[in-house]
Amino acid sequence: MREIGNGFISKFLILLFMISFLSACASQTVSNEKEKTTVSDTVNLATTFYPMYIEALNITKDIPGVKLINMAPPTTGCLHDYQLTPEDLKKMSEVDILIINGAGMETFTDKIVSQLTELKIIDASRDIPLIKGEEDEYNPHVWVSITNAIKQVKNIEEQLAILDPDHAVHYAANAEAYAAKLADLRVRMHQVIDNADRKDIVTFHEAFPYFAQEFNLNIIAVIERDPGSEPSAADLSETVKTINETGTKVVFTEPQYPAKSAETIVRETGIELYILDPAVTGEMEPDAYLNIMEKNMDILRKALNQNE
Repeated sequence: MREIGNGFISKFLILLFMISFLSACASQTVSNEKEKTTVSDTVNLATTFYPMYIEALNITKDIPGVKLINMAPPTTGCLHDYQLTPEDLKKMSEVDILIINGAGMETFTDKIVSQLTELKIIDASRDIPLIKGEEDEYNPHVWVSITNAIKQVKNIEEQLAILDPDHAVHYAANAEAYAAKLADLRVRMHQVIDNADRKDIVTFHEAFPYFAQEFNLNIIAVIERDPGSEPSAADLSETVKTINETGTKVVFTEPQYPAKSAETIVRETGIELYILDPAVTGEMEPDAYLNIMEKNMDILRKALNQNE
C-alpha cells in the first residue's frame, strides 16, 4: 500500500507540473498574440518631403497608434530631380500610406507604386487648380500659397479618414485646428501685402507663382527657372533689362540656394536683395511652416514698402 501511495503521489506531482507548464505556455502565447496585435494596429505613414511632413505632422499630432516618418532628408528642398535610393524604398516598404505633394513634384511615384503594390498613396494637391509654367508643365509648388496649404491639409485629412477610419475623428479635429491657424496667418499677411507700395518682384526660381497669385504680386522675372542651373549671360542681361524698364526695386533669393546670380543682378541694377523662404527645409516641428511664413511676412513688409 505504501508503494502504491508513493507512486500515486509521484504521478500526481508530475501531472500537476505538466498542467502548470502548459498554462505558462498558453499565457505566453496569448501575450505574444497581444503584442503582435499591438504592432499590427499601428498605422505607419510617410511623406515624401519637408512641406508634406509638416502638414501631416499637424494632422497626426498626439494620435496614439499613428506613426509618421519622412522619406527625403529634410535638407533636400524641392524634389525636382530627386533620385530614389535603396534606403528610400526600404523605408516605404515599412509604411502603409505615403503622402505626396502631387502636381508633378514626385516624378518617381510610379516607381514606388510598381515595386510596392500594397502601398496606399494620398495626393495632397487633389483638385487644386494648377498654374502652368513656361514649358507648359504644371508648377508643383502649391503649398507656398497659404490657401493651397489649407486645401492640402483638408485633402490629406479626408483621404486618411477613408484609409484609416479608426482615427478619422482625431484627424479631422487636428486638421481643423491647424487650418484655423493657417487662415489666421493668411488674414494677417493680406493686411501687410494688399496695401503695399510695391507689387512687382523678381524671384529666384519658380517657387512663388501660387503665393504671388494669392497676394496679387507680379513676378516680372525669375532668375533661375531650374534651381541649381546658372542662368546664361543672355538670361541675366534680359532680367536686368526688365528690371530697369519696370522700375522694380526688390529681388528675392531663397535660403536653400546660393545667391550668386541674384548678387550679379543687384550689382547691375542697384535694387535691394531680400530672402524669401518657400518652406522646403526647416525645423521638423508642427509650427515650422507658420514660423517660416511669419518671417516671410516681416520681410515683405520691409521689401514692398518704400518707407520701411
